[in-house]
Amino acid sequence: MRRTVTLSALAAVLAVTAAGSALAVGTASKPTSKLTSKAESVRASAVDRARQQRGTLLDRVPERGVLKVCTTGDYRPFSHRDPTSGAYTGIDIKMAGDLAKSLDAKPAFVPTTWATLVDDLVAGRCDVGMGGVSVTLERARKAYFSEPYLTDGKTPIVRCEDKDKYRTLEEIDKPGVRVVVNPGGTNEQFARAHVEQATLTVHPDNTTIFDEIIEGRADVMMTDASETRYQSAIHPELCAVHPDEPFSFSEKAYALPRGDAQFKEYVDQWVHLATHDGTYQKYEGEWMKQMK
Repeated sequence: MRRTVTLSALAAVLAVTAAGSALAVGTASKPTSKLTSKAESVRASAVDRARQQRGTLLDRVPERGVLKVCTTGDYRPFSHRDPTSGAYTGIDIKMAGDLAKSLDAKPAFVPTTWATLVDDLVAGRCDVGMGGVSVTLERARKAYFSEPYLTDGKTPIVRCEDKDKYRTLEEIDKPGVRVVVNPGGTNEQFARAHVEQATLTVHPDNTTIFDEIIEGRADVMMTDASETRYQSAIHPELCAVHPDEPFSFSEKAYALPRGDAQFKEYVDQWVHLATHDGTYQKYEGEWMKQMK
């Protein structure tokens, strides 16, 4: 009799325990379901963001129909912005239009400076940096560069009566010589690396800097040979000093967002074709005609 009561009591306890467990499972299932749903939503959003981040400009530019081009607008013959109309002209402005057309898009020019061009590209304000941009290792740490389209280097430009006076860095870097340079780019870097005894002045406007030499307020500017050729052609008072044998070696290319390999491969191929099928030479020739 006692055994029967004990078994009955045990059965009752087990029934209550089972019911409690079922209740606990039932009540816990609701918040667990909510947490699982929220986690899945977060994961889905992360996947979507990753998918967007992996997207290439090779797809996005044609989709939006616009190629955003960062350019300084102060470096003829590559990029010049008219201060009155705001219109851009230059060899690389034409090239930007050609690149955009190949992508079923139109160019939209984004003003920048030499000091901020690469940072603007990194920040996504533009898709490509164009306008006589020199390839440097410092810039290459932040951005890709396309296949080069021009070989260049730093060389002096002076008043023609001084063309035999400032042929070497030693002749330029002397007390009493006034060197002028525009800020933020490779010209300033080169000047600061090689000018110790001469007076170095930073002129903020690269479109009027050559007037400083013409008017006698400066003696020398060291810039890319391509620019010295152009400026000496439009200013008969100025002479490019040995532009075929510059002090340094550099190449000009187009700056591209780092990490977008597909877009870089496309731009590389476009540059290769444009520099071999006469496209670049045609745009360069149009500017040469303006100098005559």
